[in-house]
Amino acid sequence: MGGEGLVAPIVAGALPADERPVDPTPVHTPDLPPTPVRDRNIPADAWVEAPTELRRLGDDIDQLLVAYKRRIGPWLLWRAGPASRADARYMAVHADDLAHRFTFRLYPDGTGDGLGPDGRRHTRFREWKEALRDA
Repeated sequence: MGGEGLVAPIVAGALPADERPVDPTPVHTPDLPPTPVRDRNIPADAWVEAPTELRRLGDDIDQLLVAYKRRIGPWLLWRAGPASRADARYMAVHADDLAHRFTFRLYPDGTGDGLGPDGRRHTRFREWKEALRDA
C-alpha cells in the first residue's frame, strides 16, 4: 500500500557492484550489453576498442578499475570508482564514434560536475544522464 513498486526487484545472480568479479574476457563494442550487468564487472581493459582516456579514467582519483555500466541510447557508460560516497568519474563513449565522449565527476559529498552532449554543464548526475538519453 503506497510503497509498492518503489523497491527494485532483486535479480537472480545480482551482486553489489563492489562484490562482482572482474571478467577480463575480451569484448567488442557490439557485444557490450544494453542493460546493467549485475553478475560481474566488465573492465575497460577487456573492451577491445577502448580509448586510452577511458582506460585511464580513474588514474587521478586512485581508482584503477574502470567498469562498464550500461548503454544509454548510443552511449556506453563506464565508471571509475564507487557509485556513491567516494570519488568517482563516469565516461560516456558514443558507440559509433569513440572519439565522441563526455565525463562526469562525482564527489564524495554527492555533488558533481560534467559537460553533457547538450553543451550544458551539469552538477547532478541524473541530469547528465538525461542529457545523454536526449542527445
